[in-house]
Amino acid sequence: MRSPGLALAASAVLAAEGAALAVFALIELVGLGAGDAASLPTALALIVLTLIGAGALIAFAIGTRTGRSWARSGGVVFQVLAIALALASLTLQPIVWAFTVGVGLPALLCFALLIASTRAENERPAK
Repeated sequence: MRSPGLALAASAVLAAEGAALAVFALIELVGLGAGDAASLPTALALIVLTLIGAGALIAFAIGTRTGRSWARSGGVVFQVLAIALALASLTLQPIVWAFTVGVGLPALLCFALLIASTRAENERPAK
């Protein structure tokens, strides 16, 4: 692997995002137990989908660290979606800057790391 530092950094950000998503799902599960859900089936479905997303991010982190292109591709897709979510949050009033920055900045960082890692690993050696 030609970019172990970049791959390690991208993997760390992906793993942190996956862990944060898992924590968010657990918080929602606790809220569900407290009776905060208007619709139980919808709340359960969202919690399950959130946990699937967290698992995918962890898998992408492991794959990125081991140099798998599928993991970098999946990671890039997640980062683009996170950036879109952060930008969409700017349309809500009042703007929750903590959410926008908390989702947007790590996504931008990870996107840049994934692209840089891919470019570094695919550079052709000088003849």
